[in-house]
Amino acid sequence: MSLIDWRDEFSVGVDPVDHEHRELIGLINGLDAAMGRGAEHAVVVEALGEIYARIAAHFALEEKVMRDARYAAYASHKQDHEVLLDELSDVIDSVDADGHYDREDLSRTLDRWFSDHFRTHDARLHRELS
Repeated sequence: MSLIDWRDEFSVGVDPVDHEHRELIGLINGLDAAMGRGAEHAVVVEALGEIYARIAAHFALEEKVMRDARYAAYASHKQDHEVLLDELSDVIDSVDADGHYDREDLSRTLDRWFSDHFRTHDARLHRELS
């Protein structure tokens, strides 16, 4: 069972953005599965770093799409990206500093973080670009 299953509501209708959404879900699900197998602390920190890097790159692509489309809600959407990256950075720092992780808490945070953004900001973007 996956932590996050792809849902149509995650699609923004822009193929490169949707492709990256699917890849990010795959990375998060892969981390959750690794943690379920008792992944070592270093593996979890490395996976979180990869997720952070890929999400930051994804946000840059999404922001370019929004700028090119002159998307009216660009500023608030970009602000949510910045908040999410800050929160993810805090999670990584906490896991790295503590030397351990709570799988359920970390997985729940990633799922909430990712799915909430899709259901709100990305859903509005999809309606605007459609």
